[in-house]
Amino acid sequence: MLKTQNQRIFLSAFIKPLEDKNQTGSEKQFVQPKLDLLQPLRQWLDKVEIQNRKLAKFIAKLIPAQCPFERDIMLFGRKIAHIPPMCKLNPLYNELVYLRFRALCYLVDQCGEDIQSYC
Repeated sequence: MLKTQNQRIFLSAFIKPLEDKNQTGSEKQFVQPKLDLLQPLRQWLDKVEIQNRKLAKFIAKLIPAQCPFERDIMLFGRKIAHIPPMCKLNPLYNELVYLRFRALCYLVDQCGEDIQSYC
């Protein structure tokens, strides 16, 4: 525990304890390695190179800029409910957003196009 001017800071809140060394042999056998079945697809999406204007335009149009499921439900001009964005539930969300970003960067940097129509 450290004492600053008026507050006490507990280091245990910032430092993860070493639990692996404290576990017994019987507890270690129940810990299974995490299996990620989508890892090959993630790697393939990260390795896709954008070198074609038509492909870049297709990707920019195919992958939406905002989550299409997010909605405000209005009744008589008043907001009665909000449906939150659910795109982050997609296990490939980050890779798809990054692929769209690379396509837009290709259109701007290599082709000199204006990408405001894609946003």
